Amino acid sequence: MFKMKKWARRMTMTLLFVAALLTTFHSISGVEANTIARFLYQNYDSGSEEHPLTEHKQKVAGISYKFLSSIPRLRAKAAASTSAAEASPTLENSIDWSKYPKKKMTATGYTAGIESTGKRPGHPEYGITYSGVKVKRDLFSTIAADLSVFPIGTVLFIPDYGYGVVADKGGAIKGNKLDLYYDTVDEVYEQWGKRTLEISIVKMGDGNLTEEELTKMNEDKALQVFRQQYTGEKKS
Repeated sequence: MFKMKKWARRMTMTLLFVAALLTTFHSISGVEANTIARFLYQNYDSGSEEHPLTEHKQKVAGISYKFLSSIPRLRAKAAASTSAAEASPTLENSIDWSKYPKKKMTATGYTAGIESTGKRPGHPEYGITYSGVKVKRDLFSTIAADLSVFPIGTVLFIPDYGYGVVADKGGAIKGNKLDLYYDTVDEVYEQWGKRTLEISIVKMGDGNLTEEELTKMNEDKALQVFRQQYTGEKKS
């Protein structure tokens, strides 16, 4: 009787150790919980169902199964959240840009401030482009180009920036160069810097651009789902 109790205690400790070990192993290796449960049951003598350790072993296996099976569900939820984020519509993946002519350009960023234009707030021409419209970072943003390459009113699509409407020019913007408008210097450095990339030519301009035309572009109902991609908030 004493030997039986001693053996029973040893077997109990062994099973607890194995269950803990398998739980740790699963968290590292990703082995399914039902595989561990089958291991526990299959390695027990089929003729020992009446043994006093049988019920205890089943409880240990059940706890291990419940704990481990919760991990795949958490992973599935995380994967679903990631997929949903990746599925958010963007102009880059919602339009077939292969249909538009391409041109390789070097693009930098600029602001309305003194660091880019030499003008300060309060100056009568502060924030006013060569075309006469106010600078704007929006679904359709104002950009500067060499007007002999892209006339005022030209609409371009710049990857990672969005639609740019040529509204301005610059002394250093010659040939295959663009200057993309941002509200602040920090945004220029953090969001753009300087890049050479292929842009898509959506429409060539006729040399004119008005505030009314620019506003109409930005209020296009079919494109509002993409507006927050560039403004950080939805606008009606």
